[in-house]
Amino acid sequence: MKEKPTSSEDILRIFLDYLSVEKGLSPNTIHSYSLDLKKLFLFFDENKISWLKTEEGDLIRFIHQYSRANLSPRSLARLISSTRSFYRFLVLDGLIEKSPATNLSTPKLWLDLPKFLTEKEVEKLLAQPKEENIRGQRDKAMLELLYATGLRVSELVSLELKDLTLEQGYVLCQGKGGKERIVPFGHSAQKSLMEYLQKARPRLLKRADSSLFLSSRGRAFTRQGFWKMLKAYGRQAGLEHKISPHVIRHSFATHLLERGADLRSVQLMLGHSQITTTQIYTHVSRKHLRDVYNKYHPRS
Repeated sequence: MKEKPTSSEDILRIFLDYLSVEKGLSPNTIHSYSLDLKKLFLFFDENKISWLKTEEGDLIRFIHQYSRANLSPRSLARLISSTRSFYRFLVLDGLIEKSPATNLSTPKLWLDLPKFLTEKEVEKLLAQPKEENIRGQRDKAMLELLYATGLRVSELVSLELKDLTLEQGYVLCQGKGGKERIVPFGHSAQKSLMEYLQKARPRLLKRADSSLFLSSRGRAFTRQGFWKMLKAYGRQAGLEHKISPHVIRHSFATHLLERGADLRSVQLMLGHSQITTTQIYTHVSRKHLRDVYNKYHPRS
């Protein structure tokens, strides 16, 4: 019979290994789980509670504590999800008989509608990179591809040359949990990518590297580097919104639905495992329809 881990450090390490090896989750997702569970273990330490003998009431107090700390609905939902996953693992591993987190409910995330740019704002953003130089050519290609596909920023910067089929206009990307999906892109992104590959990438390349997008040092572009670049172009464009890669992803989905795309197709392109995750965008589209109705119907 295997010995039960007793310290929070031991069980956290074992759980994170399980998420990586058996569940195949990405390093970013595992890092988020780690941050959430460190909050949980800190709460246990402060209240002298054993993670092996936790009761439902303890977890409710934990969630309420962070709810009062003005955690966003999305962050709170992730905290609850991480807690439930952790206790499901303890049951699965035979460390406890019943999960005290089964009845924890998540906040209604659809009330927290995603921020997105209008089509005109997207056009303004995409016009910012100066295509006379190699940096502008690369940045233009990255921005065009991000909006054309709705990729997550981690998916965008991890693309390799072999993942791009330029002639047919699609990319093969690895999403959450190592799941692969094919996402198409249009002529605008195709044109910018061709310009980048022909003129900019060969000059950025310092040594053999299979990454699609390269930094000025000839290395794979990083998430942090893309965030910094995007924010700079957002300021140049004079956008009032708090811009981020996810805002571009939200804009991609919203604009598709507003122009009549079906929810299932958008789900596949976004790489959502559940269609309920994609349904948040239907609330945005309904608001758009209401705005159009109020503006144009004679008896609105």
